[in-house]
Amino acid sequence: MDLLGRTEEIILLSIWRLQDDAYGVSIRADLKKRTDDEWSLGAIYAPLQRLERKGLVRTRMGDPESRRGGRRKVFYQLTKKGRRALLDVKTSHETIWEGIKGLSASES
Repeated sequence: MDLLGRTEEIILLSIWRLQDDAYGVSIRADLKKRTDDEWSLGAIYAPLQRLERKGLVRTRMGDPESRRGGRRKVFYQLTKKGRRALLDVKTSHETIWEGIKGLSASES
């Protein structure tokens, strides 16, 4: 199993959450909402390209939109391999955290 980087994991989760509406700007908005951090589009597109090269996501082009000057959105979708990678990460997290007691947010 190849472990994902944290940014890759977060982006894959965002794509899964957004489903058919997962494109650069919507992924960025979802990441801001969930992490309370600003994400540059470059910080999103570089990992997206890596994830596509790894076969974890695939792209599809949307229809041209008049309000975008005829430009088409690039939508992202998890592949079967991408879903498997997320499940592997989830299992790893659960296994790694198993048995950890006494650690709480109120202590930080």
